[in-house]
Amino acid sequence: MDFSQFLFQLLNSFIWGWILALISLGLSLVYGITGIINVAHGALYMLGAVIGWYVIQATGNFWLALLVAPLVVGLLGIVLEFVALQSLHGKPAVTIIATFALMLIIQQLVLMYFGGTPQSVDKPWQASVEIGDRSYPIYRLLVAGLSAAMLLVVGVLLYRTKLGLWIRAVRQNQELALTLGIPVPVIYSAVFGMGSALAAFAGVLASPIVSVDHQMGLDILITAFIVVIVGGLGSLKGALIAAIFFSLLEGFLTAVPGVDPTLAHLVALLAMGAVLLRRPHGFFPSTAVSA
Repeated sequence: MDFSQFLFQLLNSFIWGWILALISLGLSLVYGITGIINVAHGALYMLGAVIGWYVIQATGNFWLALLVAPLVVGLLGIVLEFVALQSLHGKPAVTIIATFALMLIIQQLVLMYFGGTPQSVDKPWQASVEIGDRSYPIYRLLVAGLSAAMLLVVGVLLYRTKLGLWIRAVRQNQELALTLGIPVPVIYSAVFGMGSALAAFAGVLASPIVSVDHQMGLDILITAFIVVIVGGLGSLKGALIAAIFFSLLEGFLTAVPGVDPTLAHLVALLAMGAVLLRRPHGFFPSTAVSA
């Protein structure tokens, strides 16, 4: 493998790290605020990609899909939390079972209507940029920029708005938040919807890079859970750093001659496990949502 190909592999991994950061951030927010271990998070990521595919097929507009799919999945997340999960707060084992059931339901519904054949999405921007003697798709660079922008939006929402203040207050002390008149059940639903929308946004962004199918959320789910734990529950900075660290490490190992992608993925997971042995609470341990 020549140097330019090695550089491209690392660049691809770096950009995938931003998508993984979006997924992990949504997962971290939901657990950090509501205490729900959302096993259905990967299915919501998949659902975002599928809805985006339908919107693109109907309109030919990728950017409209990037707007519509997160809104639809975010609203679905609010409904799911209100109807199926709100009475289960404080029961982690039960929420795991409930969200696992939701994951299976979403997967089977998508399989029923979308089918089991993987579909592809064309890049909305076919232009490329020259890096050395190779061309690199501008869309992939745009993915990193859009992911960073979305993470910034979430940060502003959490630390510069009244809703963000309420969210952090609920995380710090639910009982005190209730006495102050903060609608805690509404906050729980809003946060679950926000996490669902982030997963769907990542799904649409990833759809021109990976195949869209009903099982695409399974592979990413375990990795996202590990990233959340290694980064530190509730830490935006931790989710970003852990996601990019994992993706770059896996990309570097894949680029090593004689190392296949499966082995690279396994070694990267083991490395993340080693980090947890050294820092059991992650890079940025926190008792509340932190930057």
